[in-house]
Amino acid sequence: MIELKSPAEIQRMRVTGAFVAGVLAELRAKAAVGVNLLDLEQHTRTLIRERGAQSCYWDYAPSFGRGPFRNTVCLSVNDAVLHGLPHDYVLRDGDVLSMDLAVSIDGWVADAAVTIVVGTPDEAGLRLVRATEEALSAGIDAARPGNRLGDISAAIGAVADAYGYRVNTEFGGHGLGRTMHEDPHVPNRGKPGRGLALRPGMTLALEPWFTSGSPRIVTDPDGWTIRSADGSRTAHSEHTVAITGDGPVVLTRP
Repeated sequence: MIELKSPAEIQRMRVTGAFVAGVLAELRAKAAVGVNLLDLEQHTRTLIRERGAQSCYWDYAPSFGRGPFRNTVCLSVNDAVLHGLPHDYVLRDGDVLSMDLAVSIDGWVADAAVTIVVGTPDEAGLRLVRATEEALSAGIDAARPGNRLGDISAAIGAVADAYGYRVNTEFGGHGLGRTMHEDPHVPNRGKPGRGLALRPGMTLALEPWFTSGSPRIVTDPDGWTIRSADGSRTAHSEHTVAITGDGPVVLTRP
């Protein structure tokens, strides 16, 4: 079931989204050569506690993970792309780091992710990150009343095609609001004009993620971290978006 949000409820999600954006901005600034992933996790815990927010990841135990997840941010490096379990790893020059954060404030959730190249950027890494960012922008632009869910998915997939990246559809975007994962599922590839009609009040987390090689994925022994099957580098970008009568509104914009 899809719950349509009122303008007042969307505004409450915007408050959460501003906090998520602020935390990701701090993590982006702190992520540097020589920084341990566990330090980024600890900093995130501190910010969440000081705000009086609740982590959507802590104790999360879905069917696809080996729960419970006892961390507050997903940190995925290089060939890891989703659900990266923070661990004792020191960032190196050229690492591609994805940071994914979802929290709840006063019962309303926001979810976002950014990917950066640590230290000295290389063109291949920047190109991969740029592709996910452009795909996210294209998906957001398609999130309008009168369009269909397939229009969002097709817009994201078209950017992947333009860059020459193949798309995995096992994981994608999703609805959210009172909880982190609600209907509908939003694949990163689809057909325009197909699927659910988009209506004002729908709130979606759009999250294109691409690998630079094979679209196949594998899961680490930790039961959470998802990697490209061939070890190729990956990137992930995400925003929480509200569909309104005036078009899409990004609730996790910095």
